[in-house]
Amino acid sequence: MRLEKMKDFIQIWISLTKEWNRGQPGGLSQRRKESRRRKEERPRAKMASPSTTGDTNKIAVRSSLVESFRGCGISGIRIDKEELKKQLTMPQYLRYAMRDSIRLQDPVAGESRYINRAEGEDAAAPLCPMVVFINPRSGGRHGPALKERLQQLMSEEQVFDLSDVKPHEFVRYGLSCLEMLAGLGDSCAKETRERIRVMVAGGDGTVGWVLGCLTELRTQGREPVPPVGIIPLGTGNDLSRSFHWGGSFPFAWRSAIKRTLQRASNGTVNRLDSWRVSLSMPEGTPVVLPHCFKHTEEFSLDQGFEIDGELPEKVASYEGVYYNYFSIGMDAQVAYGFHHLRNEKPYLASGPISNKIIYSGYSCTQGWFFTPCVSDPGLRGLKNILRMHIKRVNSSEWEQIAIPTSVRAIVALNLHSYGSGRNPWGKPKPDYLEKRGFVEADVADGLLEVFGLKQGWHASFVMVELISAKHLVQASAIRLEVRGGQWKNAYMQMDGEPWKQPLSKDFSTYVEIKREPFQSLVISGK
Repeated sequence: MRLEKMKDFIQIWISLTKEWNRGQPGGLSQRRKESRRRKEERPRAKMASPSTTGDTNKIAVRSSLVESFRGCGISGIRIDKEELKKQLTMPQYLRYAMRDSIRLQDPVAGESRYINRAEGEDAAAPLCPMVVFINPRSGGRHGPALKERLQQLMSEEQVFDLSDVKPHEFVRYGLSCLEMLAGLGDSCAKETRERIRVMVAGGDGTVGWVLGCLTELRTQGREPVPPVGIIPLGTGNDLSRSFHWGGSFPFAWRSAIKRTLQRASNGTVNRLDSWRVSLSMPEGTPVVLPHCFKHTEEFSLDQGFEIDGELPEKVASYEGVYYNYFSIGMDAQVAYGFHHLRNEKPYLASGPISNKIIYSGYSCTQGWFFTPCVSDPGLRGLKNILRMHIKRVNSSEWEQIAIPTSVRAIVALNLHSYGSGRNPWGKPKPDYLEKRGFVEADVADGLLEVFGLKQGWHASFVMVELISAKHLVQASAIRLEVRGGQWKNAYMQMDGEPWKQPLSKDFSTYVEIKREPFQSLVISGK
């Protein structure tokens, strides 16, 4: 039996044992009182049903059993497969038109499908047309089986493997095809385009990738933007947790998928701040960036920002968007090493639990907990290579923030969830917020919570929520200047996608984080 199943059934057994001990809301002491009362009233109890108390216990335990299995992905609510498929599946001619447009990378390529459609095929659009993107490398390599199951619940053309179809291709060609057909007078295509929703089966990085590509619609005035739901297949799944889609892939996923799609079809839509990261480095820097970064020709430093030293004659600039967190330092170094280990030995990535065990073990080998004695103690902190400036809310002035010597990782957090559901910022009391000039954190408040982690032991206590992280600042914009010196590389990550950033002794690398003018739309899993 898989480790995930064992864990879930152990939790079920514990909950059932507790229910047997309690029996009913009054608990064990109440049961004893009931027993004494029955003994005292035994002569008068001939007219009462002898099975009343026993039935109460059975009902309580049965209820506990249902709730326990429901938490593991098993529910007593039956969802009709054919009815669900009818709600989600687009007419065949639209599916084929989108497929042709994406394959040929030409929105007009699907026009022939509209011209040759069957009579009555465009009579009505589905109530909630949906497409799904699957990352085959997430979820313990369940991608192929999950893809097949989803194709059974809607159609083959509405389920995209990210190794074959990229999100930006869907936006530029698939949605453009629907818009083109709507322009030709196809009311079915028009309603489908207006109602369509997107599900993403993957981790935080995959969800961020899809959300980032959908923002292209706003910049081009191609609204409405489809809202996004989540099937959590990653290790941390913090975006999924924040919007009530759960923190892990259920072992009873075949039945759980139907309920997930049902919730996605009628769930409410929430807003989420998105943050643009601009990265500038000397041209020729040998760096391999995550897929969410795109090369850009222009990158101009804010005129109100003081430059320390000279700028290189030529720079390479990249831009990307994140939704959960950006970090620099030791936590990103551990994530980078883990990702490379997983890619080299994919058999280790059998599921979220094994990923977390390996991740924890790997972190102990990277100097996160113990820095070798031969190392210069001054090199332990980010202060040696990093200068940080921020803009506070409703301010246009850059302000330098002192970095404590002990801090080895800095995180700019947008959500309440980090590192598999932890809240390192914590829930500060009102008097503390007022004293520090902070406000209560929210995913759509236009602010990032910036905190520091000192070393592995400090990070461990933060992750089990015994203490809060080192609060640095709340910021509406951040600029980081990184220069090498004795450091050859810095490690960074964005929504779980890490990379190694080579550093120069002569020229700085700049990272600028600013809020996007448009918020993203995420479906609630409640």
